[in-house]
Amino acid sequence: MDKRINLLGRVILTGEIIAKTGMHIGGTPGALAIGGVDSPIIRDGLTGRPYIPGSSLKGKMRSLGEKLTNALQNTTINKGDQNTGKGRVEIHVAKDIDQYNKYWVNPIFGVTGDAGFIPAPTRLVVRDIPLRFEKDDQDNWRAVKTDLPFAEVKWEAAIDRVTSAATPRQIERVPAGAVFSPMELVFSVYLADDVTLFDHLLTCLQLVEDDYLGGHGSRGSGKVEFQNLKIVCKRGDAYQAQDIASEPTLDKLVVAREQIQSTLKQTLGVA
Repeated sequence: MDKRINLLGRVILTGEIIAKTGMHIGGTPGALAIGGVDSPIIRDGLTGRPYIPGSSLKGKMRSLGEKLTNALQNTTINKGDQNTGKGRVEIHVAKDIDQYNKYWVNPIFGVTGDAGFIPAPTRLVVRDIPLRFEKDDQDNWRAVKTDLPFAEVKWEAAIDRVTSAATPRQIERVPAGAVFSPMELVFSVYLADDVTLFDHLLTCLQLVEDDYLGGHGSRGSGKVEFQNLKIVCKRGDAYQAQDIASEPTLDKLVVAREQIQSTLKQTLGVA
């Protein structure tokens, strides 16, 4: 049986993520200090600056993609409350090759190692996205009086619906206007039909823009936009970058999706 895997090429999408509202992507709290923030954000251990983990963006894209395709939610990853089931979380995991092929989220985002089969490697790699900190950004941060370095503190109150008692809490957020860059999504093409899968990637980014990234989205946090987007393609044999498309916003990139598909197929030799 021929088990060779042929890398036809890679499609690399780069750009920026703009926080349109405050954004909270949770980190691990250290020792709880008196007056400390209840829910801190994740920060780079070296610089102390916030960043967006690639796993957070990729996981959000996959979750929304599963809902769009009505993928079977067949695996429980959090059982929630033992009595009420509140907080129960279920996701889609392909159990066999038929399920794998039925939903495009599987080849794009991959299957778990215990699935028992891996028809092809995961197509999508999402890098961590740092907070942009160029000269102009440094000047802007110095001019803004934030509660904490690179972050604001949002006070919220959990209201008991029976007694009306309020329990205040502090949520740390990256403030609106923060720019995370460079964003880099690397999509590997192993089969001719994978070019069609790349188009679904753009759809997933649209879903994220209309939803939220990080936590507390239903309470206003996490609205983002993808800007200054660029697509390049590296064909497997020569592996030299060729520009495919460049647009200031995701909406404009999506308008050109048919032309992008055509150019990718020609560049990769799968037209």
